[in-house]
Amino acid sequence: MSNEIQRLQTNARMSQVVIANGIVYLSGQVPDTAGASITVQTTQILTRIDTLLASANVDKTRVLTANVWLSDPKHFDEFNAVWDAWVPTGHAPTRACVQALLMKPGLDVEIAVTALA
Repeated sequence: MSNEIQRLQTNARMSQVVIANGIVYLSGQVPDTAGASITVQTTQILTRIDTLLASANVDKTRVLTANVWLSDPKHFDEFNAVWDAWVPTGHAPTRACVQALLMKPGLDVEIAVTALA
């Protein structure tokens, strides 16, 4: 196993993608449009996740686990409707979903995933 670490879309604070030992780690992703509906916010995030996974030469069928933070439990069903349509049949990852106060007003969801390279 290689000890090489590859970092993609890196700035002084963080990397959007880190690849190490055959695992692809994505940072927590938030929507572009704070204050939009949970459907719009979730769709924006999942589209970004698809793009970031592609930058690591993998796709969502390789996602092992997801961590989801929702600002309010009332968003759970609407979030799940978008999530369920995004997850490929037979490739559901493990997932944790919790309520959390997100760092910017109007953000209602954040998602971080880990995938197998």
